[in-house]
Amino acid sequence: MSESNVHAFGGSGEEGAALDNARRDLAAAFRWAARFGFNEGIANHFSLAVSDDGRRFLVNPYGRHWARIKASELILVDADDPGDLVTSHTVDATAFHIHGPIHKAAPHARCVLHTHMKYATVLSCLTDSRLLPIDQNTMRFYGKVAIDDGFEGMAMEGAEGERLASVLGDKSVLVMGNHGVVVVGPTVARAFDDLYYFEKACETLMTAYATGKELRVVSDAVAGQTVADWESIPDMQERHFSELRAILDELEPGYKD
Repeated sequence: MSESNVHAFGGSGEEGAALDNARRDLAAAFRWAARFGFNEGIANHFSLAVSDDGRRFLVNPYGRHWARIKASELILVDADDPGDLVTSHTVDATAFHIHGPIHKAAPHARCVLHTHMKYATVLSCLTDSRLLPIDQNTMRFYGKVAIDDGFEGMAMEGAEGERLASVLGDKSVLVMGNHGVVVVGPTVARAFDDLYYFEKACETLMTAYATGKELRVVSDAVAGQTVADWESIPDMQERHFSELRAILDELEPGYKD
């Protein structure tokens, strides 16, 4: 892989500006994930496809803490040709083997966010990993969650990523049994908003389970209507993320560098 392919993706005029903004969006997502406590040491990974076929995508460099990631540090990867990025530990091997196949197989997965955030991971460790519809946040994901029960170790080769992509299908969330969660979306803003609300939803469900009391689970009809209500709110995801970026612009403007 050439030096230009590793460290940056080019373009001029409007195209170049759009790509620069994509880098900044993804960097902002990392910064806020750390602020929300979604990170785990220097592990886990976010990515953003920058080619129509999903083959080329940005991903975080291995070993960089999410609270310090800058737009310019994100690495451009070719899903079909990693060069020495994986063997040199420039990019986490599991990041390459999970994100590449998902980007290539799922057109709706332009942005792929993988975390071991606390409550979503707890859900992934239960025999029943369904996100039961008990409040507005859990209902937001009604019919949008796939569950993987085929965990057999870390994703150290592409076949595992292909398997995960198949399980995800057309859903926006993949609960990875015994592992964590993958959230995908057409933009960083939409994927990150879902990531935020999915963790809130899991926190509510796990807290409700902890009471030992019977859950008040709504009907399919009510859950379905609530999903529709969520989707009728105009530009909510974009406005949420725009506010998050505005806060960083004031407090941590270096994320854009």
